[in-house]
Amino acid sequence: MPLKKLYILLLLVVGFGAKASMILLPMDETTQQNHLKAYGITYWALDKTYKVSWLLNYRGGSFLLPDSNDIRRECQIRGVSFEVLSDSQANGILDEISSPSQNMETVVLEKAPKIAVYTPPGKQPWDDAVTMVLTYAEIPFTAVYDEQVLNDGLLLFDWLHLHHEDFTGQYGKFFGAYRNAPWYIEQKKAAEALATKLGYEKVSEEKLAVSLKIRNFVIGGGFMFAMCSATDSFDIALAAEGVDICEPMFDGDPSDANYQSKIDYNNSFAFKDYTLERNPITYEFSDIDTTNKRAGILPDNDYFTLMEYSAKWDPIPSMLCQNHTQLVKGFMGQTTAFEGTMVKSNVLVMGENKINGEARYIHGTKGKGMFTFYGGHDPEDYQHRVGDAPTVLDLHPNSPGYRLILNNVLFPAARKKKLKT
Repeated sequence: MPLKKLYILLLLVVGFGAKASMILLPMDETTQQNHLKAYGITYWALDKTYKVSWLLNYRGGSFLLPDSNDIRRECQIRGVSFEVLSDSQANGILDEISSPSQNMETVVLEKAPKIAVYTPPGKQPWDDAVTMVLTYAEIPFTAVYDEQVLNDGLLLFDWLHLHHEDFTGQYGKFFGAYRNAPWYIEQKKAAEALATKLGYEKVSEEKLAVSLKIRNFVIGGGFMFAMCSATDSFDIALAAEGVDICEPMFDGDPSDANYQSKIDYNNSFAFKDYTLERNPITYEFSDIDTTNKRAGILPDNDYFTLMEYSAKWDPIPSMLCQNHTQLVKGFMGQTTAFEGTMVKSNVLVMGENKINGEARYIHGTKGKGMFTFYGGHDPEDYQHRVGDAPTVLDLHPNSPGYRLILNNVLFPAARKKKLKT
């Protein structure tokens, strides 16, 4: 072979060897300009059948994708920072992660999960933090409500979010402050009409039937994520099955005498030993919530800490806690956080405010499925009130609080394997 041809061949070999073949979406604090939309890119890539790896504890939980013009273009359009890596650079990162001395792990994401958001018709996206961040991240979802749930529509989905909801049939305990407000009157009327249409005499009975369907979805292998009042009201509805805990202004007849003694904590997912709030005027379901126990916690010092887990031995909580900071700004809601002593011992507390003994972010297993409860209404609206203006997520593209929601969205995409936890 002539020397010139040999030289050209060597250049080609070197060129191909150095060719970039992977894209890294860095998720650390200083490099990624839009953490939230990076999850959307990852979901989009999975939906296009690209192979994706989640690099737990590597630069804030980065994502590794194959290099393609399509992915580069999507990142540029959506304003997501990315780094182009050669084969050798990517392999070097994977070798570093696999080292037993490093608290890191590579998790393969297999397919884009099918997402359902439980939300009543007519709700605006900004009424619910999850709907809002899914829309912002451009992750597709399907809105479902009672009729679809009762007709086994959840079988079509992998992941379900529960809207800011009251599953006990007490209309959010808004009676004290808003019983004369047109929106409250209209929502109560609509809920009663829906219950009647679906064959139930009371809204509380219809909501219990919905709760049981959701419970069965999880037991059968589904992933459920709930925020704010959907967390404790769902658990209370399950524990109060067969017990009337609603006062006359909610369902037209008195509650059961001494109903507290009839609550069966064994039926609930996450909470135990709580006392229900009997006063219908009080904007509270029980003493699970810590909203009224936070006298020493002010906006300036309201933070909760994410737990650190072994990525190799505890990949599930590690995935759910991926972030660019372990200290997350607190935020309030009807259910702000959970009394730590009332969280069941088999439920994992992944985020807590130790000063106040609050569990803010918890996770557990039920049957073949899993659930995550996250206290508070909107991670970037400290004290969200009825009628407040919507949060503009373009102003919070790196929100640690919203990242926790999106961790849960991608979690069902992880390759199933026998886990240590």
